[in-house]
Amino acid sequence: MSRVGKKPVQIPDGVEVKVDGSTLSVKGPRGELQRTFDSEMSLEVQDAALVVRRPTDQSRHRALHGLTRSLAANMVEGVSKGFERTLEIHGVGYKAEARGKELVFHVGYSHPVEVKPPEGIELSLESPTLVHVRGIDKQAVGQVAAEIRAIRPPEPYKGKGIRYRDEYVRRKAGKATVGGL
Repeated sequence: MSRVGKKPVQIPDGVEVKVDGSTLSVKGPRGELQRTFDSEMSLEVQDAALVVRRPTDQSRHRALHGLTRSLAANMVEGVSKGFERTLEIHGVGYKAEARGKELVFHVGYSHPVEVKPPEGIELSLESPTLVHVRGIDKQAVGQVAAEIRAIRPPEPYKGKGIRYRDEYVRRKAGKATVGGL
């Protein structure tokens, strides 16, 4: 049984939820999100909570049940609180700078790398080595953060590169000195 799917999504004050068939629209203080779910899942608003129900106990329906509930909960949280991923830049001379809404990364290449945020995503710098990715869509925030990290992923020998704030980079020893050749 899906334990995640059974739990109702609490709707905070200031958030408006509309269900139209299999389409869920969520409007809150930070913006508006809309998503169409699988038509077999039923969504209902009851007592300031969103409830997801599945038609049968088939494996496919059990999987969709938890997925639908999680996606709906992320929509509600996104329009009320928003999501944020923080990236750190490690390395001598590695930095980012803001040019309008876009960021320019100097991370050891012969050229600077420009990143333009998609609609609904905000990029900001706390310092030249600390980047914040913010938005109301959890998937979009994670995708943009992953694309920024992919510009220069952290390497295991010196730890240089772009990493998530809570990411642990497993370090390796360098070449061992070979004696007696």
